[in-house]
Amino acid sequence: MRHVISRAIGYGVATILTLTLLIASVAAAPTDDSGLTDVDSCNGKNGASPDLQIQGCTALLNSADNPKVLALIYNNRGNGYIGKEQYDLAIKDYDEAIKSDPSDARAFNNRGVAYQKKDEYDRAIEDFDAAIKINPNYADAFANRAETYQKKGDYQSASKDFDEAIRLRPTLSALWNERCWTRTLVGEMPAALDDCNAAIRLMPNDPAPFDSRGLTYLKMNEWDSAIADYNAALKIDSKLATALYGRGFAEIKKGNSASGNADIAAAKSADPNIAEEFSRYGLK
Repeated sequence: MRHVISRAIGYGVATILTLTLLIASVAAAPTDDSGLTDVDSCNGKNGASPDLQIQGCTALLNSADNPKVLALIYNNRGNGYIGKEQYDLAIKDYDEAIKSDPSDARAFNNRGVAYQKKDEYDRAIEDFDAAIKINPNYADAFANRAETYQKKGDYQSASKDFDEAIRLRPTLSALWNERCWTRTLVGEMPAALDDCNAAIRLMPNDPAPFDSRGLTYLKMNEWDSAIADYNAALKIDSKLATALYGRGFAEIKKGNSASGNADIAAAKSADPNIAEEFSRYGLK
């Protein structure tokens, strides 16, 4: 399903350089054609592209010698490589960041994201474990580890990690939505509904929590409530495949085969694997 954590490069790929350290240890950085200094580009300022971020960080490596500064630069260049989906290069940079500063939880977390993107889930979990050991209040690492457990099908462990992430970042709608979805799959329906309701209160214009709550209602055989939520999700994003398929599924269960099959056909056109996905959730 469309998990918010999977968007872009995950919750926890940190992009903040300690500029005071850089200024102390790096000569004045030149300005490139974008108008950003190398420090700014490496820092991802103003939405700098991955290529600019990599370019800026590479230039800074020639001037930096402080281990913590080196770790930050390698970390940020790794983020640039993740932005380009060049995960092996990202991992090499995170390796260097960790070698330079083994106490930096961000580099472990970010390397975990890269391994997760490569579907190396056990290796990713090792890095998230390390990040959390260094910083027990690292909400992003809990969230990323939770998503990795989701991908492994270990929903109980995912739910526990979302508990911690929500405790640390209670105003982030995406976390409530993800725990709603996870609790649905382990059969904790009242708690799942509470989580989706919280996510909708925090972000009423996001289709994801309506889509997740629609799944909860499908699992509860409450077809009208599911259809209402899928309608709400599709009002925000008319091409959301999971909402189209879920609404079609509910319509067919109600005996409305024509409209249901039309929705399911539209969903399959948007995502050819959507039926298999719902089958994994016990909805056939």
